[in-house]
Order: sequence, then structure tokens, then C-alpha cells
Amino acid sequence: MKKMQAPNLEKELISIVGKNNVLTGDKETKSYRTGIRVGYGAAKAVVIPRNLIQLWKSVKLCLESDSILIIQAANTGLTGGSTPDGDEYDRDIIIINTLKLDKLILINKGDQVIALPGATLYKLEEELKPLNREPHSIIGSSCIGASIVGGICNNSGGNLLKRGPAYTELSLFGKLNEHGKFELINHLGIDLGNTPEEILDNLEKSNFNNLNVPKSERKGSDNSYIETIKDLNCKTPARYNADKDRLYEASGCAGKIVVFAVRIDTFPKTNKKKVFFIGTNQPSAFSKIRKDMLTGFNSLPDMLEYMHYSSFDGASKYGKDIFLIIKYLGKQVMPLFFRIKRLIDLYISFIPFLDNDIFDKSLQNLSNLLPNHLPRKIREYRNKYNHYLIAVCSDSSIIETKSYLKKLVNNNYEIAYFECNDKEGEDLLLHRYVSGIAPKRSKIMNSHITADLLPLDIALPRNCDNWYEIIPEELFLNSYETFQMAHFMCMVFHWDFLLKKDSDLEFLKNKILTKLDSIGAKYPAEHNVGHFYKADQNLTAFYKELDPNNCFNAGIGKLSKNKYYK
Repeated sequence: MKKMQAPNLEKELISIVGKNNVLTGDKETKSYRTGIRVGYGAAKAVVIPRNLIQLWKSVKLCLESDSILIIQAANTGLTGGSTPDGDEYDRDIIIINTLKLDKLILINKGDQVIALPGATLYKLEEELKPLNREPHSIIGSSCIGASIVGGICNNSGGNLLKRGPAYTELSLFGKLNEHGKFELINHLGIDLGNTPEEILDNLEKSNFNNLNVPKSERKGSDNSYIETIKDLNCKTPARYNADKDRLYEASGCAGKIVVFAVRIDTFPKTNKKKVFFIGTNQPSAFSKIRKDMLTGFNSLPDMLEYMHYSSFDGASKYGKDIFLIIKYLGKQVMPLFFRIKRLIDLYISFIPFLDNDIFDKSLQNLSNLLPNHLPRKIREYRNKYNHYLIAVCSDSSIIETKSYLKKLVNNNYEIAYFECNDKEGEDLLLHRYVSGIAPKRSKIMNSHITADLLPLDIALPRNCDNWYEIIPEELFLNSYETFQMAHFMCMVFHWDFLLKKDSDLEFLKNKILTKLDSIGAKYPAEHNVGHFYKADQNLTAFYKELDPNNCFNAGIGKLSKNKYYK
């Protein structure tokens, strides 16, 4: 097939989505080509479809032009997996941003939901509230504004112990078949028609009985996760990106197919909720708590999150502005906030004498002038202890957790805790929520004295007790700031290191990865390999099966960027 020339491709794309939805200038496309923490590269254009048929036609056209496609939603990935990586590709790159395709279709009275590629967890949480149900994942584990489909594609989530990582076997996706033809595969378990256009149009218009959708034998969530994390003698991690048991079509695909929709389970909202804040200066005490809970509790906490003082301080210093915006205006304002920020950043980029990061820096400087925003009791624990657990409990697990913690304290075990009132609990969870933005904001504020950001997303083995002794001293010595936190029950850690000037990122990265290999850790845990990690044999085989021509998200996992992986 003869390759379509760039001017003709641009013209044809405009005929599909409209002139305002095809961006080609370097400054116009910069935010789409730049990862939230790492990742940056060149792209011929950014295309923003407004419906599923436009997405289908745009993808087909770009494939006919022999372009590489990157399908991107909120671009909140931590490993550069939704942006180009440099410009050493053998074909032009087209980024298709799906955020305008944000429809949610509640089915069977909200027991499940169908999410289009741009729908966010914010929106799903709001639509489920009147039904007393909740999403499969919680927003803001390590980033803000994530899409539902992005979570499925990248194996995200898992900190909600009773729901497991984002996973489904019910999806509607497009891929190139063995004859090089782009085809639509409907595994939603719903009869939507025969042709791609008919299927996509019927789905977007909800032309089916959404109150009586047939149950499917395929899973809409990972319902075996609790048993997985309870196996404390296992030498392998509880969850990680290359786990073959969680690689299924859209789930874990990392953009190697085009996902038009996913069908996922929702969960009943709990009646009562309590937050416990636990502090210690002996991290081994937390290993005991984890082991005791997983082996002895009848009802586990909903969530057990670890924060090191570095992450606590990072959230306090660099996340205060977002904390206050969400606290007083609500999470629902965040999509609008990020759209405004993107427009301001674009406008500023056209003014030569202005700093491109002036918006972030202004917010940061303003927040520095504001008084302490955390409740007194929480701040007191920060001053006394260096390690913290946030236990979110509901219904029967509240009494069990409270009784257990009280017993530890009475036996003079090296911890302290308090049961948060509603305000303290909300503020503490919001504090944890905004901690994910700290590494990037620190890099912006300290760019004159720092170098690269080394973000590590690590799944430690389930039998690992010395998690606090693993990081090599060289990483601390070469870092201006560090940020450490974890989803503690499953031993998934986020370690971010903002390196000093002249530090050797590749040397330090290889040193810690070698150490992690020696203890059986896996990486990445939940944010896909992107362009930061090498895909192992399982992932490589999975990616090549989904995308044999290497037309989608070429180069991720350190694989070839060339056609057919040459």
C-alpha cells in the first residue's frame, strides 16, 4: 500500500474530526507529547475525535498512511507510556487523544458500567453515588485525572484489597489481523450489530436495553485478589504488569490495540467507614501488622497505605494547592482545572520571555504563603514518627482493626495510632491523594539545581519483610529529594528520586534494578513498562500477539520502534 503523504493525511484527518481537532504545531502539541513525569518526543499531529466513529475512521486512515499511532487519554502514566520517546522512529507518529469520548453507560441498574476511552474515574464515582455503588479503583493512587480505560490497559489499581487491580475480559477493541486489515472485535457480551460503524454508533447512542444486559462468563473484575495477597510465603509479588494471569485483550495491553470501550464491575458502597492513622519509627512493626492482618483477620481493611515521611512532606509542600482546590471545590473541578492549565501553558509558550512553568510555580509560591492545611493531630504524628500507615476500614473490619491496634499499644509494641474523626479522615486521605504530584512539582521548582527524575514502580515479593532496607545508599546520596510510599498489603512501592545535577541516571537505575532482580521483585507493578522499563518475555509475546506489525505505541518496553519489530 502506498504511503499517504503528510499534507494529504492532515487534510483527510481534518475532514473527519474538523480543523480545530487536528493539532500540528510544536507548541500546540507539546502537552500531548510530554509525559507527566518522564517521556517526550516528536509527533506529526494530535487528533481529537468527538465520537467513536471518528476514532475508528481516524485510526483506519492513519494505518493506511503507514503511521505509528499512540492512543492517549489523560496522559497520566508515570513511565512515558502514552507519549512518544524521542524521534528515532521509522514512521511518522500520530497521537489520538480520547478525552472527549467520555461517555459512561450504567447497565443492570449500575451493577456494571461500560466506559468509553476518555471516561474518568471522577465521572464514574459521581454517577454511581445515587446508586450507593463505587468504582473498581480509587482515584489518585499516584496521579490525578486517570481514565478508566487507561487503568485497564495499564493494570493499575489494587490498593482496594477487596476489588483487586483494574481488570476485565469484556471489551470492544480494534486491531490489525493477520492480513493487515484493521478489524473491530466485540467482546462486550452485547449484540450491537454487524458492521463496525453500526456497532460503534449503537454503543454510543445506547441502542440496547441497558437494564437487562445478559450476564457473561467473562470476568468484569479480578475476583480472586484477596486470596492472592494472603499467600505470605510466596516468593513472587501479588501483582505486576507482566503477570500472565492479568494479560487479556484490553487488560494490560498498554496501547497495543485500540480500546473503544470496556465493561467492568462496580461494587456496593459500605455503610460505615473509619480511618486509622498509625505511626512508628520502627518499620519492622508495620511488617508485623501486615502479616497479622492477612493471616488472622476475618475482615480485612478496605485499604492499607504506607507513607514515608518523605512522601508525607512532599504532599504537604508540593500538593497543598491541589489539596485546597479539591477540599473546597470538590474533585469534580479537576478536569476543568487541567483544561485551563493546558490552555494557559499553551498561551505562555508563545511568549518568549516567560517561563513555561510559570503556572505551576505561581501556584506553588501562592501555596507557600498559606497557613498549615492539615489537622493538628495529623501534623503531630508527622513530628513524632517517620513511617505511617493509613488504614481505611468499613463495617465489620472497623471493630476488628481497632481491637487489634489497641492490643498492640497495650503490649507496648512500637506503634501509636488514633481513630480519625470524619474531618481528619477526609483530610488524611486527601493528603495521600495529592502526594502523587509531588515529584513532578519538585522537579519544576528545583530544575535549576536538579537533573532527571527516576520514578520506580516496584512490586516486592509477598514474603518480603525488609522492604525498608532495599534502596542502595547511592540513590539517596545522589538525590536532591526522594518520595516513598506504597500500597502496603500487596507490597507495591512507588519510589521517586529527583537526582542532583550530574548524577548518572542509567547507572543508578541499573544498580537498583539489579538489586531488585536479586530478591525476586518485579517492575513495573501497575503503570506499564512505557519507555522506562524493558518488557519481559511474557509482555513481549503479548504485545507482539496484539500488534504484530508494531503500529501501536511502538518502542514501549524497550522493543524496536521499527515496523514488524525489525
